[in-house]
Amino acid sequence: MTDLAITANGLRKSYGDKTVLDGIDLRIPAGTVFALLGPNGAGKTTTVRILSTLVTADAGSAQVAGHDITTAPDAVRAAIGVTGQFSAVDNLITGEENMLLMADLHHLPRHQGRRTAAELLDRFDLTDAATKPAATYSGGMKRRLDIAMTLVGDPRIIFLDEPTTGLDPRARHTMWQIIRTLVADGVTVLLTTQYLEEADQLADRIAVLHDGRIAAEGTPQELKRLVPGGHIRLRFTDPTAYRTATRTLPRITTDDDSLTLRIPSNGSQRDLRTLLDHLDDAGIEAEELTVHTPDLDDVFFALTADTHRTGHTDQPKENAR
Repeated sequence: MTDLAITANGLRKSYGDKTVLDGIDLRIPAGTVFALLGPNGAGKTTTVRILSTLVTADAGSAQVAGHDITTAPDAVRAAIGVTGQFSAVDNLITGEENMLLMADLHHLPRHQGRRTAAELLDRFDLTDAATKPAATYSGGMKRRLDIAMTLVGDPRIIFLDEPTTGLDPRARHTMWQIIRTLVADGVTVLLTTQYLEEADQLADRIAVLHDGRIAAEGTPQELKRLVPGGHIRLRFTDPTAYRTATRTLPRITTDDDSLTLRIPSNGSQRDLRTLLDHLDDAGIEAEELTVHTPDLDDVFFALTADTHRTGHTDQPKENAR
């Protein structure tokens, strides 16, 4: 059985008369990326804050790295790293000084702290900028430094709360590669994001939070199959083959002008094989076949369709290590 890095059972949290988490369960295997998706106010950041021991849940239980978040919070903190939405980098000091400050906070011996700082600055391509004030760094450089600081304590579980917010596409892709490298090294990542492409690219499993509950959970492909609208598109250049396919294939939508057919499909291998066998048996040859499946945008909007709130978020965000 796969080791679980994080488990949660029935987590609940309210602020005043507002219920932010309404009983959520999580099972996150070690060495994977687990993404929490949801609109503002869905409970993503509150979940991270509870699991990282920054706030206490009103009800429920959770274990992180095998330690109970209520009875052994110090052990949990020793095993994790947290990078919040807003950078914890001190702009008034250099990148190297930021790293050494984190080493001191982790009580590393001076020589070990310097070695660790140098190794991480090199790993995140920040060596040339190490002696420059962090205020001079670009947004992507600051985010890399932020995560490098998180890694000073060598955590095996990392919480990344919307780590690429505000980054340009190139910096975002760089951050994705950093996350993939961390997971390849055996680190578990709990990622919150509002970028659906980001979850699709990185996550082994995704949970969609809506009104404090998990509306759906699964792999990206499993979630996409929850939403109708998948289809196989056949395009013909031969009008005769098009007319034959129109008469032969069931449940089709036709477009006579472009000589294309749409056949409902969940995008599975079985569906595709069945269609190809049907075409071969009938001697029908299409010029082009494409498979179209709903994307995570479709899933997100379908599962959170009644969310029209504006201006509401979880409790104010704080940075923590």
